[in-house]
Amino acid sequence: MRRFAIALAAVALLGSPAFAKREKITPEQELAKMLEGREAGKPVSCISTFPSRSMRIIDKTAIVYDAGSVIYVNRPRNAETLDDDDILVTRQHGSQLCRLDMVTLHDRPGMWYNGFVALEDFVPYRKVAVAKAD
Repeated sequence: MRRFAIALAAVALLGSPAFAKREKITPEQELAKMLEGREAGKPVSCISTFPSRSMRIIDKTAIVYDAGSVIYVNRPRNAETLDDDDILVTRQHGSQLCRLDMVTLHDRPGMWYNGFVALEDFVPYRKVAVAKAD
């Protein structure tokens, strides 16, 4: 009887909202969430890498560069090779990252080569000014 009670309690606990399965969002939904409240600008061929505070891979979709007030989104032509757990390695010949630059992908645990992506234009996203009500 005691085993039955423990098993019943375990089933009840797993069915509780705290253990409920979270709804998985798609990579496109993840990117859209990052860009909420921002508006796309005219694509640019190169971005400076010095003011970039962070870089994030959106699985099989895009590479996002955060430059503070502007977020740049690059959707490589072969984005299906992007893995959000990979490390990106770039070889720059200056302070800019440009369209057609090659970025190699390496797996995190062993740094094994996982492929590459060729960058496309960078689309800047800036926060939309909200009109204040008088």
